[in-house]
Amino acid sequence: MSPEQEVQVRPAGLEVLNANRGLLQCPFWARFRAGLGWQAKAFECLAGGQGFSLLVLVRPLPLGQRLAYVPHGPETPEPVDWQELLGGLARALRPHLEGCLFLRFDLPWSIRGEGAAGRAPGSGRHLRKAPMDIQPPSTVILELDHAEEALLAAMKAKTRYNIGLARKKGVAVEEGGPGDLPAWYELYRETARRDRITLHPFEYYRRQFELASAPGGPVSLKLLLARHQGELLAGIIVALMGQAAWYLYGASSDRKRNLMPAYALQWEAMRMARRAGCLSYDLFGIPPADDPAHPMHGLYRFKTGFGGRILHRLGCWDSPFRPAGYRAYRLAERGREWYYRRLRKKRI
Repeated sequence: MSPEQEVQVRPAGLEVLNANRGLLQCPFWARFRAGLGWQAKAFECLAGGQGFSLLVLVRPLPLGQRLAYVPHGPETPEPVDWQELLGGLARALRPHLEGCLFLRFDLPWSIRGEGAAGRAPGSGRHLRKAPMDIQPPSTVILELDHAEEALLAAMKAKTRYNIGLARKKGVAVEEGGPGDLPAWYELYRETARRDRITLHPFEYYRRQFELASAPGGPVSLKLLLARHQGELLAGIIVALMGQAAWYLYGASSDRKRNLMPAYALQWEAMRMARRAGCLSYDLFGIPPADDPAHPMHGLYRFKTGFGGRILHRLGCWDSPFRPAGYRAYRLAERGREWYYRRLRKKRI
């Protein structure tokens, strides 16, 4: 019996997502996205005798249409034939996703081997590679189950030097509170203008902290701020859940960049995550290769300087439900991608 025939799904409450280990598949993320116009649906799934929980986010589109999106799921070991599994899963979910043009999986599984980032498999019978990825497929994962001396030793020499330089020059890192978020956001706006990146309105980040502070929640959000002689130079937002931590957002000033506050922040985030019992720290996004021609090459060098292992995920894959509508959406999506990557960035 094929995996497609074996897949079963049952709608469930968001609490079933508590068993998931990924930030984007947990109840916190479901509730956060639900406040931004998405409908959060949770399912208990059974495939090939293996049970797992799945978050599916549904968003309305014009003319009464909808799309469905699975962020970093399903959280299962990578199957031998993952396209067959996802085809069966999409087939089982379709009756619960009325009006959706397609179901998009943003896969957590990795491509292995040398040059893996350029070897994503081609589209198959059930799935088509999405025209754009939602979450960055490539990232750096740091293993934190080592002494601090070992973590430092695993970094590139320049990174260790910059961490030490920030300390010697008097850069102080402290944890901020809700009242510090507006000042951090102003730095983030400065960063967006300088680096030509898009950012969300302030409410987007405030809402995350509000949800994370709810009693009994599985996610803890930390705002770390770097100052020199009282002047705010940089800040990052880090999420902790269970034994994992994620670097989500970073902002920095144009002033005193030679004091290396960004290095001090990441080192303190690693130390903080270790103290909280985290075993991994995901730097959450790098370019696919060490390519000096890439516009974000500096980000690649910065994040890989901390050591760890590079992970190339499979990215986004679509299972079309309504072929004609899906083709029209793909065309519109390509145009939107061009706008955000080219025209809008030039206007920041």
